Amino acid sequence: MQKVLIVTYYWPPGSGAGVQRWLKFSKYLPQYGWEPVILTVEPDFAAYPAIDYSLNSEVPENLTVIKTKARDYFRFYKKDKSEIPSSGFAAGKEKGLKSVLTRFVRGNFFIPDPRKGWNKYAFTKACEIIESQKVNHLITTSPPHSTQLIGLKLKKKYPGIRWIADLRDPWTNIYYYNEFFPTRISRIIDSSYEKNVLESADRIIAIGKSLRESFCSKIQGLEEKTEVITNGYDSEDFSGLIATLPAIFTISYIGTLSDKYPVNGLLAALRELKKDRTDFRLRFTGYVSSLQEKLIKSYLNGSLTEFLPYADHSSAIKSMLNTSILLLVIPDHHSSKSIITGKLFEYLASGKPVLCLGPIDGDAADIIEECGHGKTFNYSDTAGIFEYLKILLKDPQISEKMSPSVYRRDNLVKKIVKLLS
Repeated sequence: MQKVLIVTYYWPPGSGAGVQRWLKFSKYLPQYGWEPVILTVEPDFAAYPAIDYSLNSEVPENLTVIKTKARDYFRFYKKDKSEIPSSGFAAGKEKGLKSVLTRFVRGNFFIPDPRKGWNKYAFTKACEIIESQKVNHLITTSPPHSTQLIGLKLKKKYPGIRWIADLRDPWTNIYYYNEFFPTRISRIIDSSYEKNVLESADRIIAIGKSLRESFCSKIQGLEEKTEVITNGYDSEDFSGLIATLPAIFTISYIGTLSDKYPVNGLLAALRELKKDRTDFRLRFTGYVSSLQEKLIKSYLNGSLTEFLPYADHSSAIKSMLNTSILLLVIPDHHSSKSIITGKLFEYLASGKPVLCLGPIDGDAADIIEECGHGKTFNYSDTAGIFEYLKILLKDPQISEKMSPSVYRRDNLVKKIVKLLS
């Protein structure tokens, strides 16, 4: 069995789509003759935006996981680790001079990101693994995009190694990039890192077609070595669980809802439902910014809304199965067409209709349309959202055009195997 070294900052007990992606792919790679070796950061030295200890039990027993310490650059501008952001400050936007200064420091003194404090330790350990275990294949996954610089350095030291750079999000085109107030010099440095990675990697993976197009537009001829491998879902996570319909028509959103996620059009539609004296509940599970919560409550009274705290992965899936419809909101930004949230695929696997707010010609909208599992509306299309909700109130079932099984992790991993061969 051939070995592949997978370098990933995010790993259990960290939580989120970045953790799920390679935790699941590593589970299925051995079925196709590949033994993954995971290189990640020690949890005590990691800066995770969220913790989910239940994911520790999903790490295969025979999987080799090697962890190293890291330098915590977040301490220079964040006193409380609970304030650690994910890739950026996507979850909320703090106000005031202190916030501006911390963002400026983040964007100009920690390029491409503060998690680069792991790179020195990860590179040293990766060299040991490559030499001692005769590893000829390497995968680096990001964000944090600083992880790709580990791959870049390893490729220079071991030019014969086959390096696949897996990019789950835009780099310098990410929707909150300007919130770090990068100077012209900082932009040049960061763009240089990005282009060097794209040029040097043997293969590039993007999680969607628009993201692939964005990266390919930066360097001529990149199309030939860039593939799309989306996120997905693990059917075993749904094993033994039964989908139910709550007594009250319930619209559920699971995950983070920051100020970048427009919901005014939906709230206006729900207010119209309220005028029709329709019984419903709008339920949020996860972080909701204070501004968003205030806005939601201004449209709907407390009896119509429910705000639940962050839930572990298994509990989140149960919430998906115990609702009438699922709400997906794409952040509003010029790159929003390329955004495909990781939870979309678990939404599809739940069999519940998906109401998506975002660009109707975006990648997420295309996936929902091809599967026939819901509908996408522009953020301000109150009338369209209202009519769709009325339809779902009568019949919450979906008309499946294509089985979502194409997005199962065990099927997606076949594409990775082809790139490794």
